[in-house]
Amino acid sequence: MMEPPAAAVAAACASCRRRPLPPPLLCLLLAALCPRPALGLYTVNAVYGDTITMPCRLEVPDGLMFGKWKYEMPNGSPVFIAFRSSTKKNVQYDDVPDYKDRLSLSENYTLSIKNARISDEKRFVCMLVTEDDVSEEPTIVKVFKQPSQPEILHQADFLETEKLQMLGECVARESYPEGNVTWYKNGRVLQPVEEVVVINLQKIVDKSTGLFTMTSSLQYMPTKEDANAKFSCIVTYYGPSGQKTIQSEPVVFDVHYPTEKVTIRVLSQSSTVKEGDNITLKCSGNGNPPPQEFLFYIPGETEGIRSSDTYIMTDVRRNATGEYKCSLTDKSMMDATTITVHYLDLQLTPSGEVTKQIGEALPVSCTISSSRNATVFWIKDNTRMQTSPSFSSLQYQDAGNYICETTLQEVEGLKKRKTLKLIVEGKPQIKMTKKTNTNKMSKTIVCHVEGFPKPAVQWTVTGSGSIINKTEETKYVNGRFSSKIVIAPEENVTLTCIAENQLERTVTSLNVSAISIPEYDEPEDRNDDNSEKVNDQAKLIVGIVVGLLLAALVAGVVYWLYVKKSNDAKGKSEKAAAQNFPSLPRTASKHVDKDLGNIEENKKLEENNHKSET
Repeated sequence: MMEPPAAAVAAACASCRRRPLPPPLLCLLLAALCPRPALGLYTVNAVYGDTITMPCRLEVPDGLMFGKWKYEMPNGSPVFIAFRSSTKKNVQYDDVPDYKDRLSLSENYTLSIKNARISDEKRFVCMLVTEDDVSEEPTIVKVFKQPSQPEILHQADFLETEKLQMLGECVARESYPEGNVTWYKNGRVLQPVEEVVVINLQKIVDKSTGLFTMTSSLQYMPTKEDANAKFSCIVTYYGPSGQKTIQSEPVVFDVHYPTEKVTIRVLSQSSTVKEGDNITLKCSGNGNPPPQEFLFYIPGETEGIRSSDTYIMTDVRRNATGEYKCSLTDKSMMDATTITVHYLDLQLTPSGEVTKQIGEALPVSCTISSSRNATVFWIKDNTRMQTSPSFSSLQYQDAGNYICETTLQEVEGLKKRKTLKLIVEGKPQIKMTKKTNTNKMSKTIVCHVEGFPKPAVQWTVTGSGSIINKTEETKYVNGRFSSKIVIAPEENVTLTCIAENQLERTVTSLNVSAISIPEYDEPEDRNDDNSEKVNDQAKLIVGIVVGLLLAALVAGVVYWLYVKKSNDAKGKSEKAAAQNFPSLPRTASKHVDKDLGNIEENKKLEENNHKSET
């Protein structure tokens, strides 16, 4: 059915209003067509795709004939869409394509529209008609659609400093009404700045749906500080409950910037470098991307060596000490570092195995050459010495294994050592002592021997040549030891101690009185430590020699008198002595032992010796 022109409808409505009692049917027809001035607009906010529910906000009057819903076109003309009779209780929907199968009119004249569209955003009017009047109440419908989460598309592969370039586009789709797009960097709004930040927003509406797509492009000139910066965009839109926002995922761009400084470093497991180490030099630039090739300058070389960011030197020597440099291949920037190759030399004189004679002098020197002050110490036979060795007159205790060791405390693992094996040789020296044991039944004769290599000791009885095998020896220490025998001589006897090594054979004899004859006992031994302290001064040596000569002269005279006296009784006692001492004299040979026999045998031996002497 064709609708009347708007001007004609307006005139007819005006005429109807001026008449006090218009014909009821005509006025009803005109009332359906005439828009009423709105006293207050009621708004229904709907979500795109949901159901729009519009109650008729009029009181149902008495004598109601029917109710109708219409909406107004942009030019003000009405379009009826639903009718409900109050008497026949039937509902009719007008043939409007946009609302086919979408409308529902309830008994209380509430209109529902399914699957809300953007085109449903109109002014709808509820009409209640009686025989005498037509009542109208308009309702405004607003439809909202939340946009999709914005995405940053067409992102730049990388950004270059000092260059304005397209960073990307922020796209948010299917929004109604249209939203606004804002760019952020590290959570702060990016404001447009000429030639630095350029933002363009484009809004496109889909004619079929009426939904908007917003596209905001960002052109940006980055700086070096934008490395690792997070860029994002936020869309601001309106929904049924008011203004809302939705944010994109942040994006980080690789920012390229030129190298402004190069740095050279020494890569080493230790903080110091010593001879024999490997050195790795690493050169780096602070640009992005970093330089891949450099020139390395070695001390003594005028031209740079082209290499990657590392340069390796193996088994370095002390002459590698110096200043090392690196630069970009165009030599535009350079850095330098100084490397000190630490060294430590040790010279021991003499070294190895050295054999010297006792009493000789041996100068020893341990010379150090190093890159820094070194610590030197000596070790003898695994014991650290307090002072350096000095040998003006070698003694047997000076023999041993000497180590001169030096270290650089500041350089890990740098130490040197050399060894000296000192051998002190000497001809055998003998001193014999005797003493009467506490039981007065035996005597101990000791042969004190010095010499190296260790001398072999043999005891004999003078005159008969008998060899005494039962002896005791002390431990051989510092070239000294003692050989001891225990005897119970029934008469005077002369014992001989023979010491022999590769250098010489030394013989010393000692007269021992019979056990019944008192004599002055001599000390068995001297203190080794004190005896080792020899005074090298000439006066003391001369005094000792003179004293020894005088002592030997006196001993010779006493011995001559003793022998002369002994020979007078020799003839008388020879037969008895032969019976008691089978081998020069038999009693001495028989009783050369630590086990002296029982007391009765000793008494018989004394009685026989007494008879022989008488």
